[in-house]
Amino acid sequence: MQQTRPRAISKNRILTSTEQKNFLHYDLIVVGAGFTGLSAAIHFKMQHKKAKVLVVDRGIFPSGASTKNAGFACFGSLTEILDDFWTMTPDEVLHLVEKRYSGLKQIRKQFGDQALRYQHRNGYELIGEEQLDALEQLSDINHLLRKLFNKEVFSLVKDPHKFGFSETVKAVVKNRFEGELDPGAYLNALWEKASHLGIRIISGLTVVEVDHEGGRVLAEKKDKKEIFEFIGERVAICTNAFTQKLWPASPLEPGRGLILLSKPVAGGIPWKGGFHLDRGYVYFREVEGRLLLGGARNKDFEKEKTTEFEVNPTIKAHLERLVQEVIFPGRPLEWEMEWTGIMAFGSKKSPIIQQIGKKTAVAVRLGGMGVAIGWQVGKELSELLSDL
Repeated sequence: MQQTRPRAISKNRILTSTEQKNFLHYDLIVVGAGFTGLSAAIHFKMQHKKAKVLVVDRGIFPSGASTKNAGFACFGSLTEILDDFWTMTPDEVLHLVEKRYSGLKQIRKQFGDQALRYQHRNGYELIGEEQLDALEQLSDINHLLRKLFNKEVFSLVKDPHKFGFSETVKAVVKNRFEGELDPGAYLNALWEKASHLGIRIISGLTVVEVDHEGGRVLAEKKDKKEIFEFIGERVAICTNAFTQKLWPASPLEPGRGLILLSKPVAGGIPWKGGFHLDRGYVYFREVEGRLLLGGARNKDFEKEKTTEFEVNPTIKAHLERLVQEVIFPGRPLEWEMEWTGIMAFGSKKSPIIQQIGKKTAVAVRLGGMGVAIGWQVGKELSELLSDL
């Protein structure tokens, strides 16, 4: 079968035949250099050592959620897992938790805690008056999860007032298997691994079109003055919330997440660990003497179904009230910076890993759990691509 000749379309110059041969044709082209995209490229290259692999991303570094998340190495709080039973069977919930926890163990083994700046400081969930009934099901959830952990995952903190939270916090549930990491350090570890394997990474190019059947990938520079036409024997789309243009039929919707980072807290923070409340929608932790607080998209779901990196004032105000009324009651706090990241969600929390064309497959809709499952999802995508 005759191959399509790759080319560069430019007002100023045309690439030479040598440039076209060496820089535009690949065994695998991955669109998206976040956790999932880099993981897929790495797993594929480790399995096919002679393969030419290219990863393309529109930003200087990934701009979706990978570098903008809060760094929780978690698999779900008590109320979050209970909430999942409304849309999933017990076996599906168990499989989801297993996938998340297994993914966290795999990246720690692959890259090491030092490279990830991983800290095992436990996880905690704040239980208010309206969530007290969840405690009645704590033992049932522990029984379900014992199949995976061989120990009780959740337990009640004997003295919930030692953290200094307001009186509205009636109980605190501890998760002994949760930790924290630096998402930027994790991404850097992936980047270094990919570079070591000889994977080519091109940043600053926006992919505007993918031919699912022929493997043709069109990408343009930011100034839109030059368009590059790459040809891949296989193409992987790992753009998560930004997948609609490249796969219009994608069954997902974006979900924006806000994160606030305080200035150093006067008098220090009297606790360590990752904290959750409101079915996992709100989360906070201590970072170098600062409070990192994020989430609460459930307070304005419709407006947060967007790919725009803006701050929703309704959600910011809600998070600020939580600080004043629950987390640090009566203590002053100043914010140093704020940012948003865009995640992808669907009717269920399971990711989409599937072939969508003769030469194209996708791995998207990570449900806000890219840290935990990105490496494993990338591996599964690599295995699928190997069969194309």
